[in-house]
Amino acid sequence: MERYHRQIILKELGAEGQQKLLSAKVLVIGAGGLGCPVLQYLTAAGVGTLGIVDDDVVALSNLHRQVLYTMEDIGKPKAAQAALRLRAMNDDVQVIVHAERLTTVNAWNLIAPYDIVVDTSDNFPTRYLVNDACVLLQKPLVYGAVSRFEGQVAVFNVPTKNTAAVNYRDLFPTPPQDGEVANCAEAGVLGVLPAIIGSLQAVQAIKLIAGIGRPLINRVQTYNLLQDSWYDFEVQPAPLPNPLQPTSRAAFEATGYAVQCGISGFEEIDVAQFNQLLQQADTLVIDVRELDELPPVTEFAHRQVPLATVPDLFGNINHQSIVVFCQGGKRSQQAAKQLAHAFPLKKIYSLRGGILSWKEAAQTKQHERTQA
Repeated sequence: MERYHRQIILKELGAEGQQKLLSAKVLVIGAGGLGCPVLQYLTAAGVGTLGIVDDDVVALSNLHRQVLYTMEDIGKPKAAQAALRLRAMNDDVQVIVHAERLTTVNAWNLIAPYDIVVDTSDNFPTRYLVNDACVLLQKPLVYGAVSRFEGQVAVFNVPTKNTAAVNYRDLFPTPPQDGEVANCAEAGVLGVLPAIIGSLQAVQAIKLIAGIGRPLINRVQTYNLLQDSWYDFEVQPAPLPNPLQPTSRAAFEATGYAVQCGISGFEEIDVAQFNQLLQQADTLVIDVRELDELPPVTEFAHRQVPLATVPDLFGNINHQSIVVFCQGGKRSQQAAKQLAHAFPLKKIYSLRGGILSWKEAAQTKQHERTQA
């Protein structure tokens, strides 16, 4: 009672509202400029379970705005260091660290156990990914973004009595292409701005949990720090379904969010990851070397398609994952780019180091077995 007394005596919140906060589970995507104030204020307010998703480490350039960290934290994982500070702030709160990058592979299981998601990420592929997962899982999403001197906050995926739930794609139906919108690293941001916008995101989460006030449901609020101006506008549901928005878990996990945003669209993988994909039934493996190139590959099933003929495959692949390899890894990158452009909803991989690296690793492993 003493810790939360100033909140509990608010008649709009009261003991019942405080209990709702203590029972709530909130997942915060990102522990950076926006994530720090969100995490601090939700911890202080007594949100019972906080999850932190972040795979980054603290850098010196973070410290002017990411106020959970100190000079001693540089080089250490953000999620773990944030959790240390939050636990010291309030031992009522269970802080769960997810020190990993959010992807279509892990997003479903990460988001599902939580009641509300707060997106404090700093890139468009993650924003669209988080949005789509929340729509499919029917999770309220508190969105925030900052750049230079301006920020915005909104609450998505919460239906009202009068309107259907609006989501991020209703506001921005077409993802911007790579480089079209400058990020904070390129455009800059005044350090205090994320504190303002992140605090507003925390407010929205608290109001949603406790059922008080009027959250920014189906509304976007923008703030210009230089002008000290605020602007609110409503977002209406799109009249037609967005063809880029997945409608099932399988479609979500097959969506290439980087490709939608004009990023390369394929991932380079090492030998261990390549071997894992070989075990998956829905994976097509393609050798883009010329037909007479050595060494031959007889150890696993694959299709031989020389680089120049890769476009002949377009429209003729039913697999959800495509792994491409060549001799040393250069031509497979070219092929992967072509395939990613032709199949934006599929997962495209290129074997780093080519088949030579795979053969070398296989020989080393065989030698180790013989020695044992």
